[in-house]
Amino acid sequence: MRVSHETIYKSLFIQARGVLKKELMVHLRSRRIMRRAKTATTEGQPRGRIIDAISIRERPAEVEDRAVPGHWEGDLLSGGKNSHIATLVERQTRYVMLVHVAGKDTASVVNGLVRQVQRLPSGLMASLTWDRGMELA
Repeated sequence: MRVSHETIYKSLFIQARGVLKKELMVHLRSRRIMRRAKTATTEGQPRGRIIDAISIRERPAEVEDRAVPGHWEGDLLSGGKNSHIATLVERQTRYVMLVHVAGKDTASVVNGLVRQVQRLPSGLMASLTWDRGMELA
């Protein structure tokens, strides 16, 4: 039988604990605590990138200090069987709204959000800061 270097690395990372782990780490080339495959990163890949992304640092100061209501943060949660829920959290009061959306495509999410926001009293939707996760990229 032959054992590949991949098998040796995996066994060291899984089985080694405490002092034994530190002694073994010295002999590894990468000297990392956890091993990561080269293909596990999205670096250099066009998928999953947010086009024309705006930094959160460009958000106005009035939104940052949470003094005035009407500024919201949003995120999209993906569940099983292709189900999606958008969450909206008001920054000052921490009021949460859950919005069922048909899909994670732009049109479905925007339609769901518009439908939910129209139910709010006027003036209570000043801004929306969306999460920059890959689920909407």
